[in-house]
Amino acid sequence: MNAPTEASPRARWLPRGLFGRLTLIVAAGLVLLQCTTMVLHLQDRAALKALLETSGLLAQAPPEVLAQLQLPKAWHPVVMLSTILAVVLGVALVAVRWVTQPLQQLADAAQAFGQHLDGPPLPTTGPLEAQQAAAAFNTMQLQVRALVGERSRALEAVSHDLRTPLMRLRLRAELVDDEALRQRIHADIDAMDAMVGGVLGYLRGLQTTEAPQPLDLTALLESLIDDQQAMGRDVAWTQPPNGAVVVNARLEGLRRALTNLIDNAVAHGRCARLGLACSDTLTCMTVDDEGPGIPEADLQRVLQPYVRLDAARHHPSGGVGLGLAVAHQAALAHGGTLVLSNRTEGGLRATLTLPHTST
Repeated sequence: MNAPTEASPRARWLPRGLFGRLTLIVAAGLVLLQCTTMVLHLQDRAALKALLETSGLLAQAPPEVLAQLQLPKAWHPVVMLSTILAVVLGVALVAVRWVTQPLQQLADAAQAFGQHLDGPPLPTTGPLEAQQAAAAFNTMQLQVRALVGERSRALEAVSHDLRTPLMRLRLRAELVDDEALRQRIHADIDAMDAMVGGVLGYLRGLQTTEAPQPLDLTALLESLIDDQQAMGRDVAWTQPPNGAVVVNARLEGLRRALTNLIDNAVAHGRCARLGLACSDTLTCMTVDDEGPGIPEADLQRVLQPYVRLDAARHHPSGGVGLGLAVAHQAALAHGGTLVLSNRTEGGLRATLTLPHTST
């Protein structure tokens, strides 16, 4: 996304939104029109009075006509303009809000679609252009959903078909007398199995239909740490003093993201140290390790799918470069962020931030 450009001095006082700018245009146009009408009306009365004075008919005019020819006091135009401005602003706000509401709905739907593919279609209401934009958005949503679903189904079919030959290869590998060769065959089979499982897990995260629910992050982290410690891994954390921390999130997606971050820290940094902190609007979970870290130029690149650094390619844990990508995708699906940074004392820190209103 491109960064917003610096506003010119002339445009800094203008409203930033379309609603505000249309309201300003309508209000300014109507007020200018009314001012022009009032000035012309006052000029016409002054010209008529001068004509009657020149012709000598002003002295013969009835009192009610003379009253109408009198110019208003200085405060009278100010009161009139203030009243007109208030009425015009009220009408402009209602009218422009009615016009721009479909555009706001389209913007909200586009933002929600980036987080959840199975969102409801956008209602085709409002002006003709807004209806056409909503219809185009609904068509795009259906096409993207169908594309992701077809890709997921194809990979699931391939995965199902691969399970049988992989199992046969495992059985036939047991018939190999050479122990070293048999271990290499098993390692290749395990790598293929992990590769297929990783790709399917990533695609399931893109197409998740899991509904958000209130989650106790403290309990979730404690269960993950217990599982990791049961496997003999060096994983620990500092429990926050506030006790339970509850957010609205998808359990499986968040669990998968945190598990991948812990696995990555243990595999490349020998240990994982978890932290949890909260503010008024955000909840931050950190996973620190004591590894070599990541070059600054690659901190963003490793969050993309199938990206592995040279050190990770030769690591005994293997992997297909989807662990951090799955965690990054889960953070985006919750309206949050995943940021990697190198610690000053050494090692890598992964910060998973979720808003309190994540959906």
